[in-house]
Order: sequence, then C-alpha cells, then structure tokens
Amino acid sequence: MSTLTDRPVLRLLPKANARAIRRGAPWVFDNELVMDRRTRGIAPGTIATLVDHERAELATVAVNPASKIVARVLDRAQVEIDTDWLSARVEKALSLRERVYGAPFYRLIHAEADGFPGLIVDRFGDVLVVQPNAAWIDTLLDPLTAVLAAVTRCTVVLKNASGRGRTLEGLDDADAVLLGQAPTAPVPVEMNGATYMADVVGGQKTGLFYDQRENQAFAQRLAQGASVVDIFSHVGGFGLAAASGGAKSVLCVDSSAPALELATKGAGAMALGDRFATRQGDAFATMEALAQENKRFDLVVCDPPAFAPAKPALEKGLRAYERVARLGAALVKEDGYLVLCSCSHAADLASFTGACLRGMGRAGRRATLIHTGFAGADHPQLPQLAESGYLKALFFRL
Repeated sequence: MSTLTDRPVLRLLPKANARAIRRGAPWVFDNELVMDRRTRGIAPGTIATLVDHERAELATVAVNPASKIVARVLDRAQVEIDTDWLSARVEKALSLRERVYGAPFYRLIHAEADGFPGLIVDRFGDVLVVQPNAAWIDTLLDPLTAVLAAVTRCTVVLKNASGRGRTLEGLDDADAVLLGQAPTAPVPVEMNGATYMADVVGGQKTGLFYDQRENQAFAQRLAQGASVVDIFSHVGGFGLAAASGGAKSVLCVDSSAPALELATKGAGAMALGDRFATRQGDAFATMEALAQENKRFDLVVCDPPAFAPAKPALEKGLRAYERVARLGAALVKEDGYLVLCSCSHAADLASFTGACLRGMGRAGRRATLIHTGFAGADHPQLPQLAESGYLKALFFRL
C-alpha cells in the first residue's frame, strides 16, 4: 500500500493540458510528462503524485513507465490507496448494481467509470471474475481480492489474464484462482428471461458479455413469432433472448464449437430446444451460404467482435462492418429487422452508422433506423473518456 510521504512525483510538461486532468480526464501519456531517468525508473504499479509544470498538485496516480499511458488518475486528491480507499470504491460500484439489477449477475466494476482504471470485474452470483488490465491492480491484487470478498460476500474470485490491455501494460497472461475453488461446470445466468451458460474458467473474456443486456431486451420485443438468426452469437446472447421472447425459430451462428455448445445447453435449460439450432462456421462465409440457400429471416442480428480495437485499424474495421451490413441485409425479409452492433471504441457512432448504411445500400435495401442502443447501467460511461462508450447497437427496419 502507498503512503503520502514516500511516493514519487510526476510532472507535466508545459504543453500538457492540466485543465483536462482537473476536469476528470483519467489518462496521462508519455508525451505529456517529464520522462527523465528518475521517472523511467519508477517500478510499474507504483502510486505517485501528479503535479503540473508549476508543481501544483493535480492527482494521485498509478504509474507504469512501460506503457504509453504512464499515469492513470486514481483520485484528484492526495490520498492513501489503502484498504479503506478500495472498500469505498467497491461499495459505491456495488450500490449502483444492486439498485438497478434484481439478481447478482452484472459487471461490478467497469474500469475508469467506476474509479478503478484498468480493472474489470464481472459477477456471476457468488463468483467474481477479475481482469486486472493495469500494473497497479496487479500490485494490489491480494488486498483487492480481500475487499471484493468482504464487500460482496462472494466466495470465489478468479483472475482472467486474457485482456489485450495486459499485453500493452507488459503484464503476464497467467490465469489464477485468487479465492475459493473455481467452478467445475458453467454457471447458469438468468437474464431477460433467458438462461445463459457462462464458462467463467475457460470461456471468452470473463465468460459472458453483460453489456448487451438492454439491447437483447429490445430485440426480444421484435422476436415474438419471428424467425431469427443470431450471427457471431457467442453463447447465444441475442438468440436465447429471442427464443425466450417467443421466436418461432432461432439459429445461432458462431465459429466456436464450445460457445455454441453452451448456447445449446442454455436453450435446453429453457426447454426450447425444439425451436433452437446452431451452425458452426466463419460468420461471413455462413451468411453468404445462407443467402445462396435462399434463407430469409424476420430478424437478423450481427454482433461481431471489435473490428477496430484501435485507431490504426479504423479504416479496415469500417470496411468489415460495411460487409457485415451488406451480408446481413441480404438475409432480412421485407419488413423485417436488422440489428448491427459494434464494440469498437475507435469507431464512433457516426462512423459506424455510415458503414452500416453503405453496406445496406450495397445490398439494395432501404432502411429506417428505429432504435439506437448502448451498454447497460453496469457499464457506465466516463464522459471524459470516449473509450468507455464503446458499444453501439443499431436497429433497422428494412
């Protein structure tokens, strides 16, 4: 734990925007700081004091000289980052989720937006899955685990080290059991009346994507009596919600056989197996094949991975989203619905919408936009950090 008396000091360059830090910007990059030998020698994860170029105190920060984001703002006051500080932040995050959600299945901590830069924690009942994507979290993992268990009363805490952020921070990729015993079977999660099977040990990311909850609920309203195909379905996110909402048939398409197996188990738990099917394969190739087979659906959902995870990949990513929209539109019946999603923070809403419109236009379809969705309340946005508002879901009627 850090103390106020022995922590190092980081100083902004005169050209850096100290006002942005004072107004809530959470990151300080290497080109904004005096990066002398002393600063470069600070151990990753160290807690420090950030000052402006005139040496006026700005914030308590976590430091990693090995990262482009050298300093992450923890608190705009000079405070000790101790058990009390950790507990207060976790309790605040928990109070929001308990107010909004009736069951303990949600994202508990959403990084900067919950005051924990680089930290993701998803809750699955009595199980917490932690993604420590910043060096300071790694150094405080033991006290953080104790605080999480004490505040939430969860009995199992797992470390998932698969996040892209860990690579950028120079951290290891070793998963671990931090508390209790890891589940030996998927954890059932009830959401929007559907049952999902979350593999919290070997699944993708933390095992389930909670961010689409509200968008899946909206799609569920369009699914009653409809034929539905869920492309890039993972463990059946939109497909199982549609089945629960009264869809007459649901087809889930994904490249991962284990993910589709979990989707099938979810449908079985809901006793909806007779209306539910899966198809394994590359999503683009499968959409082309379905079109050649003259398959058309009342509701088509395309929820791909992040095609533009960073600005250098933006143009290529937008072309991929355009292709998804073109292929997806070809599968929609007249007066049917097409849902197009993006989890790429580098592609803002306007750019993503433009790519979707180009794709649908290339498919010869006329579309009206009926709804725009974002992540749920357990994925709050930090207004000063555009990356926290990464998720977009566009609902079109064709």
